Amino acid sequence: MSEPPARIGIIGGSGVQEIFEGAPTRRHQIATPWGPPSGPIEQGSVGGVDVLFLPRHGPGHSLPPHRVNYRANIDALRSLGAETIVTVSSVGSLREELPPGTFVLPEQFIDLTKQRATTFYDGGRVYHVSLADPFCPRLLAAAARTGERVGIPFARGTTYVCVEGPRFSTRAESRWFRSLPADIIGMTLVPEVTLARERALCYVCLAMVTDFDVWAERPVEAEEIGRTMRANADRMRRVLAALIPEVAGARDCPCPKALDGAAL
Repeated sequence: MSEPPARIGIIGGSGVQEIFEGAPTRRHQIATPWGPPSGPIEQGSVGGVDVLFLPRHGPGHSLPPHRVNYRANIDALRSLGAETIVTVSSVGSLREELPPGTFVLPEQFIDLTKQRATTFYDGGRVYHVSLADPFCPRLLAAAARTGERVGIPFARGTTYVCVEGPRFSTRAESRWFRSLPADIIGMTLVPEVTLARERALCYVCLAMVTDFDVWAERPVEAEEIGRTMRANADRMRRVLAALIPEVAGARDCPCPKALDGAAL
């Protein structure tokens, strides 16, 4: 059987799905060895590029972050031909200089999750992939250029601390997070990014700051996060529409060789 054509996988929320702008799409119901993904995968075209969209939290945002089947999501996109994964995530800010509405390109992460399946390799052959540089350098550079070009720049050189959720931080936790070498906080990056590396995929996270974490004294409220997301959804779609054609070419980066030398 021939390999499916290379496609761009997008993982995000309902606002991102509108990137297809009402054009005809095809829906895929995929089964994987790890169970079903978060929802049907929608296939369409963006700027002449074949795109696969997967709602991370399922239809109607029904899945909390700790219940997302990250292994099934990555495996399903890969089985449909995705070699590049661009994700959209909402995050809290741990820094005054990253106020709500800021777009951020994390380049490192700190994993504080507790109960998630973080690998495809649970037994048999074991792979120890390198996560020294977790995100695809080609995608990071392309996203930064695209943001500047469309007038929606990204903050660079940041670190994402990933927590279990779905609850928000206590004040003590938030003050501790600020003492770490971390700039933003979220609940969905891990293990998504590590699983993409194990499948030798290119992966980047386009993060949007929706709030200051509770270190700023005011409690985080889901309603506030929703308002900020809706207010900035069009800006994120503009970035994606410009970015997708730029990253659809050859993968001249280390990602395709992620498993070389990783097996013991």
